[in-house]
Amino acid sequence: MYTENANRATSNGFITPDNLEPNPKNPVIASFFRNIGRADRLGSGVHKLFKYTKLYSAKDPIFQEGDVFRIVVPLDDSYSFDMEIGSETRIATDATDRATNATNLSASLSDNEQSVLNAIRSNPKITQKQLQEATGITLGTIKRLLPKLQEKEKLERVGNRRSGQWKVND
Repeated sequence: MYTENANRATSNGFITPDNLEPNPKNPVIASFFRNIGRADRLGSGVHKLFKYTKLYSAKDPIFQEGDVFRIVVPLDDSYSFDMEIGSETRIATDATDRATNATNLSASLSDNEQSVLNAIRSNPKITQKQLQEATGITLGTIKRLLPKLQEKEKLERVGNRRSGQWKVND
């Protein structure tokens, strides 16, 4: 599978996770989509494609920057992890995986992290100050816990800082 797009290249050659220098082609649009929660940080797609393409082809994708930006994602049906799994088996496997992941993640969370997540579940629009009052955890600790929970993908911010809300991923 491949895609091509006209490009204002800042360099020529192949892009790898090691030499990646994220550079938005349109910074205004990139900022807009990040602020409304529809885009990850700049450059995260390259890392994700290198990580997940190996599941489907055991090969790395190709990113080539020049006047035309090209991405080639090699796909191999015979290698693909989910090609031979029937839909009933996949549904049962997915349910088991979600239950196992939820158990493992909740076991790996501290009491403070669990308290913060429980408070957010009851009020997704809760502020950091309200979290402090609801949990009894200091404001400084709350400010350290929220990014950690986001890194663990247990929590995400939907919308902007002022009028957005939290989403707990179970």
